[in-house]
Amino acid sequence: MTELRPPALDPATLAERSGTGYPEPFRAMVSGRHKRALGDALGLADFGVNLTRLEPGAASAHRHWHTREDEFVYLLEGELVLVTDAGEQILRPGMCAGFPKGRPDGHQLVNRSDRPALYLEIGSRDPEDEAFYPGLDLRALPGRRFAHADGTPY
Repeated sequence: MTELRPPALDPATLAERSGTGYPEPFRAMVSGRHKRALGDALGLADFGVNLTRLEPGAASAHRHWHTREDEFVYLLEGELVLVTDAGEQILRPGMCAGFPKGRPDGHQLVNRSDRPALYLEIGSRDPEDEAFYPGLDLRALPGRRFAHADGTPY
């Protein structure tokens, strides 16, 4: 096969990143989350696209919602539990979910299966966005800085 060249790419050629900006003690839950930043590699500015792999037992994030960013996920492989304020439901390959900005419905994906799951996550990039984490002493301020729920920096 011919080697791909921009604007196309093979996601396998991108390094996975596994870190998180969460302060302690919130990091452990997402330690099994690995992302390939497709949107960054392709120079996209208005929205991000990540190919994300969740190991068994890992979560995509703590349950949260955004003030100024839409989010969309599309499951490619495996099985995930979508947790929202309304409860839980199972997502299987070919299923998707969307989270409109400004809607205070905390959401997260959790891999409760015994094999990795792979999904695309797509989200707008608003530098003034804030995220709230229901039930946690955690808040994301503009610029992706984390603070306590009352806004005091960690």
